[in-house]
Amino acid sequence: MIPEICTKTYTLNTGAKIPAIGLGTWKSTDEECYNAVKTALENGYTHIDTARIYGNEESVGKAINDYLKESGISRDKLFITTKLWCSECKEPEKALRESLNRLNLEYIDLYLTHWPVAIPKADVLMPINDEGKRLVIPYDEWNYIDTYKGMQKLVELGLTKAIGVSNYNIPKLKKILNDKEIKIKPVCNQVEMHPSLPQIELIEFCKENNILIQCYSPLGSTGAPILENEILQNISKKNNISPACLAISWAVARGTVVLPKSVSSKRIIDNIKIVQLDENTVKELESIGIENPQRVGNPPWDVKINLFEDSEVY
Repeated sequence: MIPEICTKTYTLNTGAKIPAIGLGTWKSTDEECYNAVKTALENGYTHIDTARIYGNEESVGKAINDYLKESGISRDKLFITTKLWCSECKEPEKALRESLNRLNLEYIDLYLTHWPVAIPKADVLMPINDEGKRLVIPYDEWNYIDTYKGMQKLVELGLTKAIGVSNYNIPKLKKILNDKEIKIKPVCNQVEMHPSLPQIELIEFCKENNILIQCYSPLGSTGAPILENEILQNISKKNNISPACLAISWAVARGTVVLPKSVSSKRIIDNIKIVQLDENTVKELESIGIENPQRVGNPPWDVKINLFEDSEVY
């Protein structure tokens, strides 16, 4: 099989189009981030994902603006996402205006609430307690419902084209969807997803409710050898493609947006090239994580329950 550049898009519940593959920028900073974004845009990407907490909005924005100037392409041909950090949840307009200033953009295409928790304001973005856990505001004082309600006006103000969520489970999504004060449905839910964490029920629920799934860490991360799985390795060898190409192709075949992160020029260029997979291959790869799902991202929040458990609170 010969991988080809993916030009597939999905239609959000707003009617807007979103590219199926975007560049993730977590843990990419300064010059390497600038080079990664510039390389991506010059090699077929039109979708870039960043966040306030990544600390790289300035670098992302500079790469975007330099590319637009040099290429002559108009801003509306790109899809840019950033995220509201948990300590700024009570002031989403102020937070987004500051992100836009760092990005040097007039608007973004998608603004996500990063986690379904609220963090107290402090001198640092991520205050921790003596046990090394991330501090949170108690649920009954401020919670993700309050945060999302406040984000709705950002669409009306023209600061973002759409809003969505990240790291939400089904009970939390139901809470959002059933709240009568919420008039703007999330367009997407960005979550960790890969063959070792297929999240089948979450995908089905989101499809039923016209909420697009975006996948972060689609290739796992350092210390999580997802791409070394025997089933994934055998299928990739059989089709003469890399395990990374297979994992990304699988995500697109399932109807999800995939956000592979890299600062390697070669890998960035390779990661937008996919192959077409049949349904049997998709199901076979899904089977990897059904019995023993593996999550690579689960920060130590100072809450009584795991945020990913089946609960509408924390």
